[in-house]
Amino acid sequence: MNLYKALAILGIAGPLFAQDTGPAILSRGEAPPAMASPDTEFRPFLTVTGTYDTGLAGVAVNSEKQLVYSSSSGVRLDGGITGTHSWEHTKIMLTYAGSVIHYFQLARDTTSQNLSLDIIHQFTPHVVLDVKESGALLSQNYSSLGQTGTSDASQSNAPAVDFFNNRSTYLNTQADLIVQESARLSFDIGATGSLCRLRSSGLYGDTYGNRGASARGDVQYRLSEFTTIGAVYNYWNYSYTGTVGNVDIHDASGTFAAKLSPQWEFSGYAGFARLESKFVQSIPLTPVVEQFLGISSEPAVLYGVQYIPIGTARLSRTFRTGVFSFTGEHTVTPGNGLFLTSKMIRGSLSYTYTGLRYWSFAAQALYERGTSLANATGTYGDFGGNVSVSRQIASGVHFVAGADVRRYQSPDIPLYNRIASNVHIGLGFVPGSVPLRFW
Repeated sequence: MNLYKALAILGIAGPLFAQDTGPAILSRGEAPPAMASPDTEFRPFLTVTGTYDTGLAGVAVNSEKQLVYSSSSGVRLDGGITGTHSWEHTKIMLTYAGSVIHYFQLARDTTSQNLSLDIIHQFTPHVVLDVKESGALLSQNYSSLGQTGTSDASQSNAPAVDFFNNRSTYLNTQADLIVQESARLSFDIGATGSLCRLRSSGLYGDTYGNRGASARGDVQYRLSEFTTIGAVYNYWNYSYTGTVGNVDIHDASGTFAAKLSPQWEFSGYAGFARLESKFVQSIPLTPVVEQFLGISSEPAVLYGVQYIPIGTARLSRTFRTGVFSFTGEHTVTPGNGLFLTSKMIRGSLSYTYTGLRYWSFAAQALYERGTSLANATGTYGDFGGNVSVSRQIASGVHFVAGADVRRYQSPDIPLYNRIASNVHIGLGFVPGSVPLRFW
């Protein structure tokens, strides 16, 4: 649901990517313009780093009903390709990254892959099609190198980070048709299909995956050069394996975006969601009924409707060599394998250094707190942060380093309390003079 520089408020003919849209609209997934990567042609990259991980947890508990987790050093190899290319009416943004980690103290290796592809095509001066494809095979969800594009990651519809270091497969397809009706008025009609499959048979989504489908539409009106207002509607359907049931969500919000000054920008939306859940659960029978019927339980349908306030706000500040951003949201998510549909509060602080001479730097702090709405009741969440840095030391050769730490916690589920961390340091190789970039 992105509206790039493709959509001019003047609504006149001209090159798609040379027009101005004013403040970024968060409900359409736009990031502040300064956070976008430069239009660099496709470049391969390779990094070799030493790594140390703590809190690696499998989907298992020991005989004393304690979570089993371990720590290990290792060597990590990352590689892929990233970049953008523009024609007169079409723009392609691609990032592919894959990694292999060999652990010295564990009898296993892990592999991960991540793909992000965004294609924008202008059919006419007033009609744009934006298609996004994203997918991942993950065992650990640490930040990767070389990402590009102008969309806000918090609006990507990606599933919640898994609590376990369990292989998960994720696929998401989005398509949006954006119509610039006039100099001030624009519409967006879109749909999404997603699939999340978890390897472990002990988690929801083990066989065919948690499936999601959505339809959406919005209208945006440009009040002035600096202010845009609008409204957005979304419909989501989530279905799960490992249990019988599904969730339907309808939400409607008002949107607001404003350029407060040449450096400061605000965007957000707020409204309500109607969540309708239907699940089948086994109910134990009394000993007498069990003896007469010869069964120990019977199925019962659990049905409920809830109305939940939702909203997201982002405040960003552009500097000469970087962008600071704060995002907070209250939303509904499909869950993380342990929990199904959940009410979630999230917050993040981030700074991205966009100087292009020698250095690239990114730092982020995260907070999440969820309440399960569909299966086991309880509150769960995590907080932490990450930092990444690269420095060009020779033509095509870069020093790279990073660290990630996260604390999982739940006042209701003692086994959920755990700390996981990663540090890595090494060398990166990429052609050209632009340093490796982090997000």
